[in-house]
Amino acid sequence: MQGKVFTSTSVTEQGQPRTLVAGTKVELRFTADGRLLANAGCNQMQGPVTLDDGKLTVTDLSTTDMACPAQGLQEQDEWLSKLLNGKPSWRLDGPNLVLTGANAEIVLAPEPQAPLEGVTWTVEGIITKDVVSSVPDGVTGTISFKNGFIYVQGGCNSGSTDVTGAEKYEVDGQKITFGSSLTTTAMMCDADKMKVEGAIADTLELGEVTFEIDRDTMTLMNAEGSGLKLRT
Repeated sequence: MQGKVFTSTSVTEQGQPRTLVAGTKVELRFTADGRLLANAGCNQMQGPVTLDDGKLTVTDLSTTDMACPAQGLQEQDEWLSKLLNGKPSWRLDGPNLVLTGANAEIVLAPEPQAPLEGVTWTVEGIITKDVVSSVPDGVTGTISFKNGFIYVQGGCNSGSTDVTGAEKYEVDGQKITFGSSLTTTAMMCDADKMKVEGAIADTLELGEVTFEIDRDTMTLMNAEGSGLKLRT
């Protein structure tokens, strides 16, 4: 389940359809670090989650405390919170996730996730020790994973791990390991472009990164806390 996002396609309560507030769905997001993020249209709920023995168990479910703008949203939040705190059973019906509580059942379909490979990822944020800074205006940096090699474009210089004798990268769960160093051109660029190119190089310099894809966005991080926020 890690890294997957599901949104509701049907909700029943005591065997009858339950109508959600207009424009809302139940969303469940399973993170790579073992948490569940849940939303029913207003407040965000989260907590550590396990799926043992066919039960979805959330420990210490916390909820934000925003004032909900539309009538019925607060009650809908409370309804979902009660369901999740009740350790509902879960099962997969094909690709769909089915949660069944004491008096309610939710069928949720998986949100499509962008693939790691074969697409171009554009840098939208630079991460340094958990602080995210934006990319300077007018600068486009990209990373692509293709045929076992990494290709980068920093807005001025470009490079890849695709050199003679290079080893292809390996993906193991949420980890990418590549034995070959990134080789780039060495033109002098303006400061904004060098900032983005430096962030890409810093992220990839250790030869190993973790990645987490959420729909069309991806976070790349190395062990020293350097990373990137990217979007397809």
